[in-house]
Amino acid sequence: MTVPGRDVLAAFGLTGSPVALVGGEGRSVRVGDVVLKPADEDLQAAEWLACMMASIPEEGFRISRPLRTADGGWTYGGWTASRYVPGTEPDHCAAPRWLEIIAAGRAFHRALVGLPRPDFLDRRSDRWEIGNKVAWQEREPDLVAGFLKPYVELSSLLVSSPCEQSQLVHGDLTGNVLFAPGLAPAVIDFSPYWRPAAFGEAVVVGDALIWHGADEELLRKAASDSGPDFIQFVVRAVIYRLVTSSERCRSERVEGSADTLAELGRYERAVSLLADFARYRS
Repeated sequence: MTVPGRDVLAAFGLTGSPVALVGGEGRSVRVGDVVLKPADEDLQAAEWLACMMASIPEEGFRISRPLRTADGGWTYGGWTASRYVPGTEPDHCAAPRWLEIIAAGRAFHRALVGLPRPDFLDRRSDRWEIGNKVAWQEREPDLVAGFLKPYVELSSLLVSSPCEQSQLVHGDLTGNVLFAPGLAPAVIDFSPYWRPAAFGEAVVVGDALIWHGADEELLRKAASDSGPDFIQFVVRAVIYRLVTSSERCRSERVEGSADTLAELGRYERAVSLLADFARYRS
């Protein structure tokens, strides 16, 4: 793990030793009540994110407010700083909190309504952006062996493009909503996308189906809260994750590994649940 140097600590006015934080990508450290994490390589994106997170109102959620350096900048030496927010990720095996995560995301998305689309989104080309574009049929899929069949099955469930207006949304809420007794949920590590708000919420449901053993009960509850068309967003969310998984397998050259086969099994289960739910709703 890369640790910020003394010059970085001094730039943000910090003293003490950095302590690694659990979760995320394992790149963040805590120094007192401040969290340091590597800045986006796109400095415009890093500056935009800090300005945005410094200004949005907290209504029904908490956020980690960014800190400036002594000379007024938002980054120094490839690092950003923000206030530590207390809270932990739910144990979904013991006590799932999916609907609460969705509600926190919905409150966060309300605070983003009306903000303009940032230009740096057009420059992204990582595997998550590939998945995003394929999910919205803005790019043809190029899947490794094994991933094509569930993609075809998911695509067959798409009826039409939702008519909801796009806005800034958090595309990775699942592991980034923290809970603490007596406090509003904390939304952290904002991953910006320009999609309908329901897509950000649907990614939570898709992740729950794929990786956390959720079943049709969650689909029923989420659809009841979000409307009958919500299933279309969930299908796109699972396509999004499927394509990113395929891209990861390609880059790591693990297409035929036992882990990849197990991952495919999880996707096949999610596809089956979505297909059954779609038939039940029709």
